[in-house]
Amino acid sequence: MSPGPSDVDTSKLRLGMVGGGPGAFIGAVHRAALAMDGRFQLVAGAFSADPQKSQAMGRELGLDPLRVYGSEEEMAAGEAALSENRRIHAVCIVTPNALHFEQAQRFLEAGFDVICDKPLTTSLADAETLATLVESTGRVFCLTHNYSGYPMVEQARALVASGELGSLRKVYVEYLQGWLGEPIEASGQKQAAWRTDPQQAGACGAMGDIGTHAHHLVEHVMGSPMTSLFASLDTFVEGRALDDDGMVLFRLANGASGSLVASQVCTGQENRLTLKVFGSEGGLEWRQEHPNDLAVFWKDRPSETWRPGNSWTTSRALEMTRLPSGHPEGYLEAFANHYRAFAAALDGKPLEAPTVHDGVRGLRFLNAVVQSARDRGWVALSP
Repeated sequence: MSPGPSDVDTSKLRLGMVGGGPGAFIGAVHRAALAMDGRFQLVAGAFSADPQKSQAMGRELGLDPLRVYGSEEEMAAGEAALSENRRIHAVCIVTPNALHFEQAQRFLEAGFDVICDKPLTTSLADAETLATLVESTGRVFCLTHNYSGYPMVEQARALVASGELGSLRKVYVEYLQGWLGEPIEASGQKQAAWRTDPQQAGACGAMGDIGTHAHHLVEHVMGSPMTSLFASLDTFVEGRALDDDGMVLFRLANGASGSLVASQVCTGQENRLTLKVFGSEGGLEWRQEHPNDLAVFWKDRPSETWRPGNSWTTSRALEMTRLPSGHPEGYLEAFANHYRAFAAALDGKPLEAPTVHDGVRGLRFLNAVVQSARDRGWVALSP
C-alpha cells in the first residue's frame, strides 16, 4: 500500500501516475512493476478524468487525498508547487495513446522526468516535439516497450551483435492475439473500446497497439533500423474503424530482410509474440509465452536451448535476471527491469531502456505502414 501524508519514505524516488484508474489494466501492471525493486514510492496521481473515480483509486492505494488530483493539469501544478523534498521526482503516464503527448509535454515543462507507456504519441510531429523537448530540458524519458526487458531478449541481442550467427539474412516477428476477433467494443469493454477508436488510439489499431512492440523488438535485437517497408492492413470485424490485422515486409540497414505480422483476430491465440533471426552460420528463436527459452540453431552442430541465470550469459542479461535458474520470469519482471533502469537514470546513469527516440522510430514506422497500405507500395523510412 502506498503511504499516507506522514508516511513518505524519503529514501525512495517519489512517483506520480496519470491514468490507471478503476478497471484499467496497464496501470495495475505499472504499479506492480514500480514496486518490485523498492526504488519508487507512488505518492500522487490523477487516475481518471472523473475526479470521483480518481479519488476512489487514491483511497484504494492509500494515498494522501490532497495528492489525488482531478486532472493532470492540477497534478502538474500542484506537485510543482510543493517543496523539493515532497514533490514527485517523476510521473508515469498510462493513459490511452492520444493523451500521451499533452500529458508528457506538460510534466516535462514542469520539470519532471517521465516514464510513458507506448506508443509515444499518435502523430510523428508530436513525437518529434517531445524528443526535442527532452533534449532541451535534459529530463529522463523512458518508453515502456517492455519486451526488451526480458533477459533472454537481451541475450539474443548480444548473440546477434557478436557476429556468431554470421551474415544476417532474415528476421521474422509475429505478434498474434485473438481477443478482438468479435466486436466486443460494442458491449462497452473498456480495453477494446479505446483501442478501436481512432480518436483515442490514433491512425492504427492492432499495428499501433502490438505492431509497435514487434517493430521495437526487431530493431532492438538486430541492432539495426528498418530502412523500407511494404505493408497491408486489414479490418476483419465488420464496422470497426481501425485495422485489427496487418502484415509488413521490411528491409534493415544491415542488409537483412524480414516480415512482421500483428493481428488481434487470430482465434485461440493469447499473446503469441515470436521472434526468429537467421544468419549464414546460425539462427535463434524467442517466444514471449515461453520467455526463459532462447532456441539457438547452428549450421554445423546441434541446436541448443539457452536459459537465463547462468554464468555464461552476458552481464547485462544477468542483471536483468531476478530469480535463480529454472524459475520462470515474465511480463511483470520485464516491466520492472525498465523501472529499475529508469531509477538508475534518475540517479545520473545512462538510461538502459527504450527512450523517447525509440518512440519517434515507432511513429515513423506507423506512418510508413499507413502510407504503404494506402498507396500499395514500398516506403522508405528516414533514419
